[in-house]
Amino acid sequence: MGGDLAPGAVVAGAIQAARRHGVQITLTGPLDRIRDEIAQAGAADLGITVVDAPEAVAMDEAPLAALRRKPRASVRVAAALVADGSAAALFSAGHTGATFLSARSAFGMLDGVDRPALAVTVPTRTGAAILLDAGANLDCRPEHLAQFGVLGAAYARVTLGIARPTVGLLSVGEEPGKGNDLIREAHALLAAAPIAFIGNLEARELFTGRADVIVCDGFTGNIALKIGEGLVEAGEDMLREELGAELVSQIGALLTRRAFTRFKQRVDYAESGGAPLLGLKGVALVGHGRSSAHAVENGIALAARLSEQHVVDQLAEALRT
Repeated sequence: MGGDLAPGAVVAGAIQAARRHGVQITLTGPLDRIRDEIAQAGAADLGITVVDAPEAVAMDEAPLAALRRKPRASVRVAAALVADGSAAALFSAGHTGATFLSARSAFGMLDGVDRPALAVTVPTRTGAAILLDAGANLDCRPEHLAQFGVLGAAYARVTLGIARPTVGLLSVGEEPGKGNDLIREAHALLAAAPIAFIGNLEARELFTGRADVIVCDGFTGNIALKIGEGLVEAGEDMLREELGAELVSQIGALLTRRAFTRFKQRVDYAESGGAPLLGLKGVALVGHGRSSAHAVENGIALAARLSEQHVVDQLAEALRT
């Protein structure tokens, strides 16, 4: 029931994931409503399970208070299914805070981790990088950022295939003394951590590929991410206007359409589908609030892949070294 387009887009994305990726799906939400959505899509033969969860956390609700009032909220029921072994991973396009609290309560934390971090894969000139935290923790202490660096490096090894990922700390300047108290203290801890720490990164270097992992607090990371999304959307609109201005430009637009499509695939959040909460004793992914069926499909596929790769075990091992 999470997301601006729920439950329609979520059900449609789950159906696509079941058909194209062979993933076994359990949906949580109002039983009759979800079953009707599945039947109307002609997907009753896919064996999608529906577990009744008559309540949902709205995007404008305070998550902790809402979960206390709603013990049968869909995200809470879904997290419980993963915790008891009925499912391998959780995907939600709903309230990030509610997903965070439900998963943390149900799964518990890995040893050595105080808070889970939302890890978003962002496009760069050289491929991709991991940005964390992207919004799970608005207020952080220096030791949290150091933990994010270790978690992000381990996650980059698993998902990006980089043997020794470089880790940078997002700041207002490259020099070690730049930034507020949080950044300066985190810099010292990251420098002492068992990772390839390359120092501070300025925001203009976010998409250059200089660092494979970019560490920041959730407040800063979420703003940086949303600015990037907004810039891409505005850039697409402005490019269409310019290319469509004259006949010559229209011809050029036809010639560049393939390149434009490839560019969109690189920067569109729907292509990755979701961001994992790293540091939990279980796989939990958070999708964009505007997730389409395509984004939900990709998010579910990523959740299944991370479970199959035993990413939680690999993160736990990284924290022990």
